[in-house]
Amino acid sequence: MTILSEQQSKTLLAKVLKYSKADEIECNLEGKVGGNIRYARNTVSTAGEESDLELIVQSTFGKRMGVATINEFDDASLEKVVRRSEELAKLAPENKEQMPVFGKQKYTDSKTFFESTAKVTPSDRAEDAASSIMPSKKNKLVAAGFLEEAVTFTAIMNNKGLFAYNKATDVDFSVTIRTEDGKGSGWASQNYSDYSLLDTAKASNIAIQKSKGSVDAKAMEPGKYTVILEPAASVGLIRNMMRSFDQRSADEGRSFLSYKPDEDEDQATAPKNKLGQKMFDGQVNIYSDPQHPIAPTAPFSGNGYPLTKTDWIKDGTIANMPNTPYWAKKTGVPYIPRGENIIMMGGDQSLQDMIKSTRRGVLVTRLWYIRALDPQTLLYTGLTRDGTFYIENGKIKYPIKNFRFNESPIVMLNNIEALGKPERINGNMIPPMKIRDFTFSSLSDAV
Repeated sequence: MTILSEQQSKTLLAKVLKYSKADEIECNLEGKVGGNIRYARNTVSTAGEESDLELIVQSTFGKRMGVATINEFDDASLEKVVRRSEELAKLAPENKEQMPVFGKQKYTDSKTFFESTAKVTPSDRAEDAASSIMPSKKNKLVAAGFLEEAVTFTAIMNNKGLFAYNKATDVDFSVTIRTEDGKGSGWASQNYSDYSLLDTAKASNIAIQKSKGSVDAKAMEPGKYTVILEPAASVGLIRNMMRSFDQRSADEGRSFLSYKPDEDEDQATAPKNKLGQKMFDGQVNIYSDPQHPIAPTAPFSGNGYPLTKTDWIKDGTIANMPNTPYWAKKTGVPYIPRGENIIMMGGDQSLQDMIKSTRRGVLVTRLWYIRALDPQTLLYTGLTRDGTFYIENGKIKYPIKNFRFNESPIVMLNNIEALGKPERINGNMIPPMKIRDFTFSSLSDAV
């Protein structure tokens, strides 16, 4: 029962709505069936499957709203969760920003479900793990990895005529491969909607080469360097930046998108945010698109409003900012929901092409432990990890010790020298990037 069809979902949610006595009721039904396998020290440690189905009921009386959840689906339980949400709504304080639920909507088609992923078996997972473990053993290395896949669905219905349904699949794989003495480390990851695209042997071979190549890393002085950031190295910074894309925080002077008028400007008529202003290199184009062929998402947001292709940064210029229905109404602009994926356009260079064109620089496999330092400038800090290499005259010269960095994606995306072909990472499409003057603030002894 965990994965319900569109008709089954509609029937169940219609039954829930009939129990309602509230002014408005909105129900979200979410289900998941998935499996996983984990290994460490070249040995499978855990394997399992999971399934879940949950109903979330939101009831509203005027400006008061209450939410209750349940995972029991007999008639008595369905009525109970509706009554509970209504009780909570009556106890809740009024929310002056409460907005009405949306009426009936139309949605685009988005291919988020792949039969290949839905048909994955425990044997398939075991074979994929073996394709990673065996070459690691052969090279006298130590592998630790995790593979999981899932089929999920979500359905939304309210008493104003809205109904939305989407079924999706996803598979994630990551592996860390280290030398036996722990002095060398490599990492690789793959993430797809379509299981047939997964190749754990290919990903593991990348991690193996980085592990073997990162032994006896040399220390380099911190400073500003030309860097080549693989997608896993830049996705965290870009994702954090896009999470800060928000019209309200900009209008209220709390973000890097806030407009600071000069002293001689009319404070009353000056814009509140930087919409329409160029803030990045002209090569920077970032958008969201539920219909993207490699990184698709559901064609609706969590409140049931349709999602369509939306530009956030166009040729380096701020093209749109997400907002809420309340803030859109308050400021007299269209409601623009936040996208579910980040698509950054790139170039046609391969990672190898970018290395060949670099006289002196640093190749970074990935960044981790990223933390914010300043929301106004989007300054972040964190560490390189699992393969950092010095490049000289177009070739990887030798491995280097990891760095701590202090950098802002705003500065980073203004210092672009080259962009490569976008790759899917964490449900997004991010290209490898060649960036000048990337700031490394100190060394790290971590591998």
